[in-house]
Amino acid sequence: MFGRQLGIDLGTANVLVFVKGRGIVINEPSVVAISTVDNRIEAVGDAANQMLGRTPGSIQVIRPMRSGVIADYVVTEAMLRYFIHKVCGRFRLWKPDVMVSVPCGVTSVERRAVTDAAFSAGAREVYLIEEPLAAAIGANVPINFPSGNMIVNIGGGTTEVAVISLNGIVVQRSERVGGNRIDEAIGAYIRRRYNLNIGDHMAEEVKIGVGSALPLAETLRHEVRGRDQILGLPRTVTVTSDEITEAIAEPLEQIVSTVKYVLERTPPELSSDIIDKGLVMTGGTSMLRHLDRLLSTVTGIPCHVAERPLDCVALGTGLALENLHILKKSLGR
Repeated sequence: MFGRQLGIDLGTANVLVFVKGRGIVINEPSVVAISTVDNRIEAVGDAANQMLGRTPGSIQVIRPMRSGVIADYVVTEAMLRYFIHKVCGRFRLWKPDVMVSVPCGVTSVERRAVTDAAFSAGAREVYLIEEPLAAAIGANVPINFPSGNMIVNIGGGTTEVAVISLNGIVVQRSERVGGNRIDEAIGAYIRRRYNLNIGDHMAEEVKIGVGSALPLAETLRHEVRGRDQILGLPRTVTVTSDEITEAIAEPLEQIVSTVKYVLERTPPELSSDIIDKGLVMTGGTSMLRHLDRLLSTVTGIPCHVAERPLDCVALGTGLALENLHILKKSLGR
């Protein structure tokens, strides 16, 4: 029976696949390498991610997902097919039922593109679930009661904020800002401050190494390697955590504004529940140092990072598929 029900977190930065009975079996970057000569897929996931910024002219490495939605339909379909085949096997007598997460702000056209891509990749039935709902289920938030629960899901491409009650979203907001935008802000700051061009991998390494939403009591330092914009030669500089806090202030302000927008539009009865329970943060970017403290300071509401923030959406898609009879009214199709 393994592999007959798949939950897929089709993220901007990573694709996670949950299999009923086995848990999360795939966690790979949503990156595809394509031959520019014959349009053949050269590599997908981890193998393609290692090629980023290191390819000859005959190979192009792209991210087919942008801000949580499909930017390149054909490549996304090929990527989904690769992951489904990797889980279920290339030759099989049955097709799996698939639950795919989508941002809560997607259009009907974008929803149709995800559904069609999953069907073309080999799914028997395709269901869509909004990311905050999947994140809440994966974080074990009790959403089936008439009580307000607030989820802040910050991924690579989008920030999803929602208030959930009785298995449905009451108020929601999706903003196309996340970990990738923070990486871009770090790259732009280092280019402006040090005349140094750095790659996406290095920007992410700096974010993980010394990134913080608030100044740290003990300043951290990180070596940054890149290409000098003036001389064109490789160069290394050292940046501090205080500099990175300054560099990422703008995208973090957008995340804070999204949270405040949802809180301002939450019914009073649910607001009182949220004050008691606090906000639950999920997604990889929620692991940024002191981001929970920043949100607590601005909103006055306690913030808790989920136990497995990276996996919450994928776990939620799988659990939602298992409890389809309960959640069917809340799901898109």
